[in-house]
Amino acid sequence: MNGRLEKKRALVTGGSRGIGAAIVRRLASEGADVAFTYISRGDQAKEVTQAARAFGVNSFALRADSADAEAVIAAVERTVREFGGMDILVNNAGIAVIAPVEELRLEDFDRSFAVNVRATFVAIQAAVKHMQSGGRIINIASCNAERVPFTGGAAYAMSKSALVGLVKGLARDLALRGITVNNVHPGPIETEMNSAGTEFGKMLLEHVLALPRYGTAEEVAGVVAFLASPEAAYITGAGISIDGGFTA
Repeated sequence: MNGRLEKKRALVTGGSRGIGAAIVRRLASEGADVAFTYISRGDQAKEVTQAARAFGVNSFALRADSADAEAVIAAVERTVREFGGMDILVNNAGIAVIAPVEELRLEDFDRSFAVNVRATFVAIQAAVKHMQSGGRIINIASCNAERVPFTGGAAYAMSKSALVGLVKGLARDLALRGITVNNVHPGPIETEMNSAGTEFGKMLLEHVLALPRYGTAEEVAGVVAFLASPEAAYITGAGISIDGGFTA
């Protein structure tokens, strides 16, 4: 890679697998020191840490439940102590509870918003105290913020839509400090939790996607790395879709 993130210091929430792990590896490959949070599967977290360090950067994992605001703040503060500051925050941690509205439990609704929305706000609020001009905040939202071509996705889509308003407002709040804030909206991405080989995946391939394949976590990570780079200095308050035409 080109080293365009050399000497940058990053925190990725939910970085032990899937899209988050790909983001950790990509940022490290471009020269950034990267901390990341995880909630379970310490073995996977260790593997991602080792993969990041193989690029010659500093990396460590923090066990933190994003539904716990104090744990999120502690992760930010630990990252700042270890790295001496923070330049990049990637809010990747998220959950998807899919159920018909009459069956969705209120506790699942509340946890969806605690992880997908409140944790994002809490992490940003904690991180901007330490960010200088050139800071980058990137949230992993979803193409479902704009389109939901299946049943049971209302609460999930609602939580991801909230990030659109958050980013537009924060772009104004942080602009004079030289900090940008943007969303990335992935579509169907091939991960352990979401495979094109399922019946749901086959439906999307046949009836929804313009490009007849699932995307890769590495493709999403590439968009994140771009938004974290100097080349994206004039992009803020935006949402970039990487969805194979899901929202076309």
